[in-house]
Amino acid sequence: MRLEGLHHITMITADAPANVAFYADVLGLRLVKKTVNFDDPGAYHLYFGDETGAPGSILTFFEYAGAARGRPGAGMIHTIELGVASADALAFWERRLAERGHAAQREDGRLRLADPDGLALELVVADDGNPPLVAAHPGIPADLAITGLEGARAYTAFATVEERLWTQVLGFTHLGEGRYRVEGERRHFHWTVEQAQANGRPGAGTVHHIAWASQDEDHAAWRDRVRAAGGFATDVIDRDYFHSVYFREPRGVLFEIATVSPGFAVDEDPAHLGEQLRVPAMHARLRPELERRLTPLVNPRAAAAGATPAPATT
Repeated sequence: MRLEGLHHITMITADAPANVAFYADVLGLRLVKKTVNFDDPGAYHLYFGDETGAPGSILTFFEYAGAARGRPGAGMIHTIELGVASADALAFWERRLAERGHAAQREDGRLRLADPDGLALELVVADDGNPPLVAAHPGIPADLAITGLEGARAYTAFATVEERLWTQVLGFTHLGEGRYRVEGERRHFHWTVEQAQANGRPGAGTVHHIAWASQDEDHAAWRDRVRAAGGFATDVIDRDYFHSVYFREPRGVLFEIATVSPGFAVDEDPAHLGEQLRVPAMHARLRPELERRLTPLVNPRAAAAGATPAPATT
């Protein structure tokens, strides 16, 4: 039994329209789901990824409109690494971001930038084996597009000391000096921790949690393994597009283990992902109120194509 690398990473945004414009247009990811937070249905939950929203490609955001910016600190992820195929792709992205008014700095084979909420991102050359997970965008050639999530870096105490829950319970490989590798059958993910200097402050531009991918048949066993090690893992929770178990690991980062199925086409035509608001069945009665309160969002892909969105359903 082993984790299949990364499933998704979830952040907080203060401005859903700006968030969609940046990730689904500037970065060229696909908006694969427009729904609401299961635990706080008054807040958007937006998903971006490759053409299907495959595990390993997914960035998700809770919107809390007007939220103050946060600051990463101990027990918090501070940087997300997105893959591209080559150094030529880094040059393309440096130009594209500058043309659209987003500052970026290229150094050490990476392109560093921040999203509109201040979340630190890095584009890195993905040259060590991950199959590409690419979204189609009319302004971005496929060979230059983002190819999925390659890594994440967090602040913790005792960063250079091996965290045995990660290695002995979850199966991470410890590479030394705070570096780990999560190796699945088809994909891997780089997990790095750096010494924290201060406590953080949750808010816009910070990471809420990171989710590791599990084969469906192993999911309950992962929950039991974490509990047997003394972790406070939740029961399995149905999130419509995957099933989840949550726990806070010993360094303070909120971990999730999420199943690889059923995926984002379970309630939408694959050709029309992310075009209509999807409301979880448990909150279906709230749909009229949510449609009044939530800021209208347009899927850039549908708008560019002049497509007629699929009919709204729950």
